[in-house]
Amino acid sequence: MATEDEQFLVPTETYLKSGIHIGTKFRTKYMEQFIYKTRPDGLNVLNLQKIDERIKIAAYFLSLYAPDDIIAVSRRESGWKGIKKFQEMTSIRVFAGRYPPGMLTNPALAIYSEAKIMLVSDAWPDRNAVLDALKIGIPVIALCDTNNQANNIDLVVPCNNKGKKSLGLLFYILTREYLKGRRVIKSDDEFTVTIDDFTEA
Repeated sequence: MATEDEQFLVPTETYLKSGIHIGTKFRTKYMEQFIYKTRPDGLNVLNLQKIDERIKIAAYFLSLYAPDDIIAVSRRESGWKGIKKFQEMTSIRVFAGRYPPGMLTNPALAIYSEAKIMLVSDAWPDRNAVLDALKIGIPVIALCDTNNQANNIDLVVPCNNKGKKSLGLLFYILTREYLKGRRVIKSDDEFTVTIDDFTEA
């Protein structure tokens, strides 16, 4: 396990404590490739290595874009504290709560905005945002649980996208890796906030 820990974005124990790998009792055909096993109680368990790999890819892609070019959306309340801290630290635009349909597609709206890439915390409740992204042809990164469909998603990040601790940890890692990718900080040592800052108590 030590060698895995060295390569993982956070120690294995940190991942496990957040429940990032605990999925739902439902599984879609697309998400099967990310499932490690099904527990006796019926819950599907996601593969930690695949979770870590996909978070790395997502952070890398996001770091290719300036904050103004990214939009992040979380209708699910359990993601609000994490996504707001993500905004505070990176200056990336976020919507915590209801995403206003047409924001990216209708220039007549006062809230009209442009973006080059989108991150959503759950493709189903955030489907209005995903549809807008699809209409203007920008890529979508989505956090997906075992029960999610992957339609219209360019990069799936498998994870428990419902738990506060899991989402807090995800936004913590994405924030740190984005800031490193953009050369805002040089190393993990310069990232002084904690996972608790992203997580609802």
